[in-house]
Amino acid sequence: MKSRTMRLMSLLAVLALLLAACGDGGAEEPATTAAGGGELEGDIVIDGSSTVTPLITVAAEDFQIENPGVRVTVATSGTGGGFEKFCVGETDVSMASRPISEEETGICETNAIEPVEFIVANDALSVIVNPGNDWTTCLTVEQLNTMWGPEAEGTINIWNQIDPAFPDQAMNLFGAGSDSGTFDYFTDEINGEEGVIRTDYNPSEDDNVTIIGVEGDVGAVGFLGLSYVLENEGRIIALEVDGGNGCVAPSAETVIDGSYVPLGRPLFVYFKAESLQRPEVAAFARYYADNQESITQTALFIPLSDEQAAQQQAELDEITGD
Repeated sequence: MKSRTMRLMSLLAVLALLLAACGDGGAEEPATTAAGGGELEGDIVIDGSSTVTPLITVAAEDFQIENPGVRVTVATSGTGGGFEKFCVGETDVSMASRPISEEETGICETNAIEPVEFIVANDALSVIVNPGNDWTTCLTVEQLNTMWGPEAEGTINIWNQIDPAFPDQAMNLFGAGSDSGTFDYFTDEINGEEGVIRTDYNPSEDDNVTIIGVEGDVGAVGFLGLSYVLENEGRIIALEVDGGNGCVAPSAETVIDGSYVPLGRPLFVYFKAESLQRPEVAAFARYYADNQESITQTALFIPLSDEQAAQQQAELDEITGD
């Protein structure tokens, strides 16, 4: 209910902007034109999730082509690092691969920052291995827990400790660091508690570091978002995951139909409510909403499901009274 309310607020802000942009004669101005009829100008500062960064970078680049007077900067501090900046007012938009936490919401409230949530795409958090790995194409959630749980630290370092059928091959682990929403999501779903994981792995807030690490070691394994798998086809391989109903590969289809469990997830951006009052920020929000399908396709992300899109339309109808 809370996230739905925040999305309603954001949509209301955008609609208010569009109504203000109408001329005296009643003709509607383009969505990317300022209320006074001139070109949009200003700066939009975005930071946060490395998983969401490629998606918002595409949106920012396309938006700036149509609005050369607006400068959109996109940085990557991880989901947690992004919220740290957002909740003290340093950014207009925070990218996140998980919902904002109660603690982060409290910090925002202390600083009079009101976060407005948008679901921008879907993702399949993927378990990746080296192309030279010829002993497995699928791991169960239980095997992943054996591999990544805190009890594995210093003891589970060989593939045949995961399954006796696997070879006596050293296992080197790579994945997201603790500031990442991907880290939070993976540890919660695989190890049963957010933030609980063995510490003797190679963490990074930059998913490209995980790609390079897995690519360079035949026994390596890591976890990251599906878009990085698609961008680096041939360099690494995504395993199927058995969440209890058989092995399922990460893909747009399996996330949308709900069969890729438990690692299918939505992705978010959070707008600062005060920033949404600025024409250039509200126009960027509307631009993304109007073009989300093409943006997600270009960035190799999974678009909103029919159900998610229908929910957004229902919220628009509720606001406009249609």
